[in-house]
Amino acid sequence: MIKIQVNINIELKQIELSDSEDIFNTINTQREYLGRWLPFVDSTQKIEDTQNFIQMIEDSPPENRELVFVIRYDGVFAGLIGFKSTDKQNKKTEIGYWLSEPFQKKGIIIASVKALVKFAFDEMDINRVQIKCATENIQSKKIPKKLNFAFEGIERDGELLAGGKYTNIEVYSLLKNEF
Repeated sequence: MIKIQVNINIELKQIELSDSEDIFNTINTQREYLGRWLPFVDSTQKIEDTQNFIQMIEDSPPENRELVFVIRYDGVFAGLIGFKSTDKQNKKTEIGYWLSEPFQKKGIIIASVKALVKFAFDEMDINRVQIKCATENIQSKKIPKKLNFAFEGIERDGELLAGGKYTNIEVYSLLKNEF
């Protein structure tokens, strides 16, 4: 079980089945807010969907398991952050995140991404970290920009959102020697 103490208020804790209720209840009560940019919200209809997601992570072989963390702010569930599409051979990964609406604008994601970038470079021997954001998701795009990630370009129709609508994705990266 990996825990990262980001600061006095923020802790990242590796996801486990006991987090299912917090995650599902947040998604279920904030469907409109979260569903605008997160395609999985529509397919998360019951707590079992969240449990299955966590079980899939836990059941994957350790050498292929992606690290996903629960974000706790002052001990309260605030969102998820983690690595995805990790390519160990080429030493690169992507960081994805989402945050519950009441926890916005507190610097939680900035601090959490910074901690995960440090973890990726120092503990995972990663050379490249990327973040992808919908071109219209202004709040999410602020994160890589504030952390001095380089803008690399636009992945056209890079993500299928709820309602079958595609969105363009901005790609940002940070290299170990730039951190």
